[in-house]
Amino acid sequence: MILDSLNNSELYLSIHPHFKQAFNFLRNSNLLELPLGKTELDGENLFFNVVEIIGKTSEEAKMETHKKYIDIQIPISTSEKIGWISGNKLTQPIESYNVDKDVAFFADKASNLINVQLGEFVVFFPQDGHQPGIVEGQIKKIIIKVLV
Repeated sequence: MILDSLNNSELYLSIHPHFKQAFNFLRNSNLLELPLGKTELDGENLFFNVVEIIGKTSEEAKMETHKKYIDIQIPISTSEKIGWISGNKLTQPIESYNVDKDVAFFADKASNLINVQLGEFVVFFPQDGHQPGIVEGQIKKIIIKVLV
């Protein structure tokens, strides 16, 4: 897991070949004006979803993991809390891994709550359990999917 300012994103370009394109897009786009839904940047190798969701409490939010994709998540309307726990500590599956949606859900709760402010991003790798959407009211955010 990585949490940092979008201004520092150049520090992470060497982690994955698609990070350069992803972070260039984020730094050079008016994020608030992006339309809701899925947009491909490099087919299924790199795409993003702009979503508006109703926030949940930490008790309501589901823990999730992915196998095929790295998530880069950026709140764009308000700050967001996201729970984190190491994936190897997840012991309470509630929905087994769905290959088509690349997600599994767990009843486990986070060992840490991360406050992601506007202008910041968080990266979740397949080994990271994450519990997004902990916020009061509605939030608009971008989730970039990077094929591992």
